Amino acid sequence: MPVSTPPTTPTSGPAAVPTLVVVGHGMVGQRFLEALAERGLTGAAGTARVVVLCEEPRAAYDRVQLTSYFAGKTPDDLSMVEDGFMERHGFELRLGDPAVAVDRAARTVTARSGEVFAYDTLVLATGSYPFVPPVPGKDSTGCFVYRTIEDLLAIEEYAKNATTGAVVGGGLLGLEAAGALKGLGLETHVVEFAPRLMPVQVDEGGGAALLRTIEDMGLTVHTGVGTQEVTAGGDGAVTGMALSDGSSLATDLVVFSAGVRPRDQLARECGLAVGERGGIVVDEECRTSDPAVFAIGECALASDGRVYGLVAPGYEMALTAAEVIAGKAAAFTGADLSTKLKLLGVDVASFGDAHGTAEGCLDVVYSDARSGVYKKLVMAADGTLLGGVLVGDADQYGTLRPMTGSVLPVAPEQLVLPAGAGGPVALGPSSLPDEAVICSCHNVTKGAICEHTTLPEVKKCTKAGTGCGSCVKVIGQLLPQSQDAGLCGCFAYTRSELYEIVRTLRITSYADLLDSHGREEARGGDGCEVCKPTVGSVIASLAPTVGASGYVLDGEQAALQDTNDHFLANLQRNGSYSIVPRIPGGEITPEKLIVIGEVARDFGLYTKITGGQRIDLFGARVDQLPLIWTRLVDAGFESGHAYGKSLRTVKSCVGQTWCRYGVQDSVKMAIDLELRYRGLRSPHKLKSAVSGCARECAEARGKDFGIIATAGGWNLYVGGNGGATPRHADLLAQDLSDAELVRLIDRFLMFYIRTADRLERTSAWLERIEGGLEHVRDVVVHDSLGLCEELERLMADHVRGYRDEWAETINDPERLRRFVTFVNAPDAPDPSVKFVPERDQVKPDLDILAGPVLAIRTLEGTAS
Repeated sequence: MPVSTPPTTPTSGPAAVPTLVVVGHGMVGQRFLEALAERGLTGAAGTARVVVLCEEPRAAYDRVQLTSYFAGKTPDDLSMVEDGFMERHGFELRLGDPAVAVDRAARTVTARSGEVFAYDTLVLATGSYPFVPPVPGKDSTGCFVYRTIEDLLAIEEYAKNATTGAVVGGGLLGLEAAGALKGLGLETHVVEFAPRLMPVQVDEGGGAALLRTIEDMGLTVHTGVGTQEVTAGGDGAVTGMALSDGSSLATDLVVFSAGVRPRDQLARECGLAVGERGGIVVDEECRTSDPAVFAIGECALASDGRVYGLVAPGYEMALTAAEVIAGKAAAFTGADLSTKLKLLGVDVASFGDAHGTAEGCLDVVYSDARSGVYKKLVMAADGTLLGGVLVGDADQYGTLRPMTGSVLPVAPEQLVLPAGAGGPVALGPSSLPDEAVICSCHNVTKGAICEHTTLPEVKKCTKAGTGCGSCVKVIGQLLPQSQDAGLCGCFAYTRSELYEIVRTLRITSYADLLDSHGREEARGGDGCEVCKPTVGSVIASLAPTVGASGYVLDGEQAALQDTNDHFLANLQRNGSYSIVPRIPGGEITPEKLIVIGEVARDFGLYTKITGGQRIDLFGARVDQLPLIWTRLVDAGFESGHAYGKSLRTVKSCVGQTWCRYGVQDSVKMAIDLELRYRGLRSPHKLKSAVSGCARECAEARGKDFGIIATAGGWNLYVGGNGGATPRHADLLAQDLSDAELVRLIDRFLMFYIRTADRLERTSAWLERIEGGLEHVRDVVVHDSLGLCEELERLMADHVRGYRDEWAETINDPERLRRFVTFVNAPDAPDPSVKFVPERDQVKPDLDILAGPVLAIRTLEGTAS
C-alpha cells in the first residue's frame, strides 16, 4: 500500500481550487514544492490542491550526498523534507505510488495503486535513470546501479560476501561508487571508456592528476576500454568482466555508473514532444508541448537544447515553473555547469569554458605530478577569465567561478602557483562584485548574502549553502567576523598571548592560568575542549623552562590531553590502538627489525611501513600497550609521538654514503635532527626531511622544515605541507654549515611555537603572520627582534629536559594503572575489539563495528 499524507480541505470555503499534480519527489520536486509554499500555492492556504506521486518508499533526500551513507549518515540524515513540511502546507505526498499513465485529453494521472487524479496543471519531475550498457550478462546477480538509497542498501548487503568490485564508468558518480566499494573493503577497479577520468568535467591534464592520486589510494583504473561482457557462473552470479582490449577482469560485484538518461517514458506515452536523444521538450517557461504540463529537472530538454544533469539547473527550473504557475513572468534560458566536489578525498572543480573551446583562448597551467595538483585557467586575449579546471587544490574555486566573464584584478599565474612558488595572491571574495553568484545551487548573489550576519541566517533566508555545500567557506568569509580574538569562551587571550603569560609568569597549572587570566565568567570552572588541550600543549612545550613536569599524564596535565595522548597511542576505528616506535632518519638495525617482527607476531598486530620511514603496528588493546612497549623499550626503542602534536619524523634519503649523486650525509643529519627535536610539543604536528642532493628524493620541500644538501652545505626550507592543502616550502637560508643549520632550525621552531595559533600548521602560520617569510627571516636569521638568544635557550631547555614518555610509564606502577579497558574489571579485555584475517594479517571486524546499525538498514526499510 502506498504511504501518503492525507488530503487537506481548504479552510476558506467550498469553492473549488485548482489541482496541481507533481509526478516525482526528488531534490528538484522538493524544491518545487518549497517554491509553491513560498508563493502561497498550498492546500493549507486554500489556493491549490497539490498531489505528489513519489516512486520511492521515502520522501526526497539529498542525492548529491548519497555516498555519505557509507560514512555513517542514515537515510533520515539525508532527508531534504523538514519535519511537518507536508502537513503544514497541506501537500498530499503519496510514497511508493508512482504515476503510470497520463490522459492529457481528460487531464488525469493514474497512479500505480489504481487511483486517478484529475489535474489542472501537471508538473513532471521524473528525473533520470541510470544507463546500463546493453552488454551480455548485465542482469547477472551481483550487478547494480548507483542511484538511490535502496541501491546502496543492496550493494552494502551483497558486498559482505564479495572481495572484488568493479565500477563501469569513471565520471562523478562512478568515482563516488568506487570510493564506496573501497570503503566496504573490496579490491576496486574502475573501467572508463573515455581516455581519462571525468571526461566531461576535466581536461587531459586534470584527468592525469586525478588518475595518479586515485591509483595511489589503491584503486585500479582502466581507461580507454569498454565493457564487452559481464561473465557469470553456473549460479548466475557475477564472476568477471571481458573488456574491449581483449583483457578480462575477475570481480564479484559490478556497479554500472555509465551516465544517466532522462525519464521521459511517461511523456512519450501520452504524446508530449520529446527530443531526438531523449528529454521532454520545454520552452523558457518550462512548459511542454501541452500548455497544462510542465517538466523540470533531469527529465527536461531545456529551451537551449540541453538536458541538465546537475541539481542547480534543476532548482532554477523548479523556481521558474512555480513562478509561471503563480501567474508571474519567469524564464529558464540556461544554467551554469560549474562543479566542485570531493571525490575519494580529492578536490575536483571545473567552471566556465573548462576545455578551452573559445576561439583564441589561452591556457595558464600549473601541474605538480608528485602532489597530484593540477590547475588550469582559460583566458581570453584581453585577460578575461573564461573558465578553469582545478584538481587536488580547489580552494580558489569559490572566488574564481563568480569572476568568470570578467578581467581578473591580478595576473592569472599568481592564482595557480602554490604558496611559496612565485608570490601567490590570495584573491578573496571581498573582491567580488555584489552581483556575483556565490551559491550556484540556489542562484544567490554576494549582495544577498551580505545582508545577513550569520551562516544559519543565510541558509534559512536564502538557502545558500544548503545544496552541494561548496560555497559555505566563501559565505563564511563574506559574513562579519567576530572582533573577539580570544582563544575561546574561557580566555580572551590568543594562544600566543597565553604562551607569553605562561612563560613570563612561570605558570605550571591550567587551573592557575584559568583563575588568574581567564574571563571572569570562566574562572573557577572546568574550561572547555578548546582551551584545555591548547594550554596543555603550551605548558608541555615550556615544561623545562617554567618548572612543570614534562610527563604529559602527570596530575592535572592528564585531564588536558586529547584522546590519543591519554594512552600515548593513536586510537583506531575499532577501539584498538597503534604503536609507532621512533626510527630516527628511517635507519634501523636487523636486530631491531626482528624485535618489531616478534612483537607483531606475538600480539597479533597488523604491520605497515609508512611514508615517514617508520613501521606502524596496529590492533593493540589498551591493556596490551604497556606489555608491548616494555619489550620495545628493552630493545632500545622509544615513543615515536605519532599520537601527539609534536615532531613526527625526519625522513631521509641514503645520502652521499651510498648514493652516487649525494653531496652530504643526509642520514646522519636526519638522525641528529630527529633526536634533537623528539617530543617537542607544538601547536600542530611537525614533519621534516633531509635530501642528500638537489634530486630531492626525501621530498623535503613538502615538510614543515626541510633540508636539501648542496655542495656548499645545506639549504633550509620552511612552511611546507603535504596533505589536503599542499604547499611548497620557502627557502629561508642557504649553504649553511651543520652548526648554522641546527641553530636556525632551533630559532624557527621556537618562534613558530611561540606565535602560532591553535592547531595551525607552519604553512598556514607562515602565510598568516604579518610580513610572512621576510618577517620570519628577519627574526630568526637577522635577529631583528633580539629574540634569538632566548629562542635558542628555550630549545636547549627542551633538549636537556627530554624524557621518553613510554620508558617513564612502564617503570611506574601508578602510571600503568590507567591502561585498562574497564576500571571495575582491569583484567577484562574489550570484547568489541575483534579482528578478521586479510592478506596474511588482520583487520578490524567490520561486522562487529556495524552491529548497532545493521538492524535498521534493511532492504524493506523496517527493523529486523
